[in-house]
Amino acid sequence: MTPRDLRILITNDDGIEAPGIRWLARALAHADYDVVVAAPLSESSGSSASMTAVVQDGKIVSEPREIQGAKHIPAYGVAASPAYIVLLALREAFGPAPALVVSGINRGANAGAAVVHSGTVGATLTASHAGLRGLAVSLDVLTPAQATAASGGAAIDAIHKADEEQHHWASGAELAVRILPALLHTPPGTVFNLNVPDLHVDGIRGLKQASLARFGQVQMSIAEAGDGFVRTAVQAAEEEMDPGTDLAALADNFAVVTPIRAPHEDTGIRINVDGIRIQTPAL
Repeated sequence: MTPRDLRILITNDDGIEAPGIRWLARALAHADYDVVVAAPLSESSGSSASMTAVVQDGKIVSEPREIQGAKHIPAYGVAASPAYIVLLALREAFGPAPALVVSGINRGANAGAAVVHSGTVGATLTASHAGLRGLAVSLDVLTPAQATAASGGAAIDAIHKADEEQHHWASGAELAVRILPALLHTPPGTVFNLNVPDLHVDGIRGLKQASLARFGQVQMSIAEAGDGFVRTAVQAAEEEMDPGTDLAALADNFAVVTPIRAPHEDTGIRINVDGIRIQTPAL
């Protein structure tokens, strides 16, 4: 099978106008994959695998868009969450159903336990649940101090839009293209979560496989609570990084990949419903 035989849906949670999706789409199309882009009309960071959409007169809002520098790539802005867009694509809303979903390039790392909140990762996990392989790609453009509570630990950058083009989106796109053949040799339903340092590809120390850290880059706290409101604050996670985890690898300027799957039954736990006894594996 050649790349041209593999139809790829590219989506994200930063929105159709985000630079990362443009770099990713152009790189995959240049590698001769059959690419279609469908992404939220507005930012959907922290949406996980939520199923939300804007409906007018019983119809989900969707409009054709043009990818800068790649007018030949069909693209759509959709008023829906990334996971919902995946389901629409599987039902041929944007042409033939995709065989693979690639999500990103996200503005900020999606690493550690925080992946459960990520719309970027949520899109690929939705694809995994349907039996498709998925690749989530994120660029570590942030420091924890720039995070917001809305990001759920996969921090959103607060920089001016004009500065976004200065990030190394090309590095994330190049590594995504490199790792895609390996993903295609995994069992159906596999997802690769790829995080890339914000460096020129020549400055990245290599690509490592690592486990998810026990925590995300940032943690939320309650700054103030009063009558009818709560105000949150976000700060750098205080836990010490464990060697062999994705966050530790990123801190050492490695690109890092973690294979993950959609939630499934934990067969290691047995429940006696009548007696409400739970048997767990021996530790």
